Amino acid sequence: MQQGERQRSNEVMQRWSSGISNTPTLQHSNTPMAPARRTQLRARLKSAFALYEVLLGVAIFAIGCIAIARAVENCLNASTISAEEGAVRQILSDRMAVVQAAPGPPDEEKQFKIKSNYGTIRLIQKSALANLTEEDKTLLSGINLVTLTAQWQHAGVPQSKRIQFYVYRSG
Repeated sequence: MQQGERQRSNEVMQRWSSGISNTPTLQHSNTPMAPARRTQLRARLKSAFALYEVLLGVAIFAIGCIAIARAVENCLNASTISAEEGAVRQILSDRMAVVQAAPGPPDEEKQFKIKSNYGTIRLIQKSALANLTEEDKTLLSGINLVTLTAQWQHAGVPQSKRIQFYVYRSG
């Protein structure tokens, strides 16, 4: 240190110390080091806290990703089931149109195996006289109740859909 700087430093220390107490100033004290150590300790704690925050953020992100993946999987399953049922409804509708357009009475029992994109669908057709009566107990003849049942498997679980309709044939 130069002479002028040392003198200014001593004056500042004397003014500071004379304002607080009448004790002589210590030029080589450990007091200035204590705040530096506290600052270093705080910096370490802050960096450890930041690491904890990062780990917590990664855990929350991972849980969110798992939840979204399950939601997407459920949507895909629902879409597949809906597409299967749409295909089965179309098969039932087509068979109903064939039965209604046929000139004679429907067959009493008939089975079909239909290959589709979702596996084999078994279609069962049953027909019986409807035995419908008027209000005055008059039997209506020539009306058949036709039942179409489609059976298939989805993920190893049996599924089925059924429709019933009337067919009138005079005679």
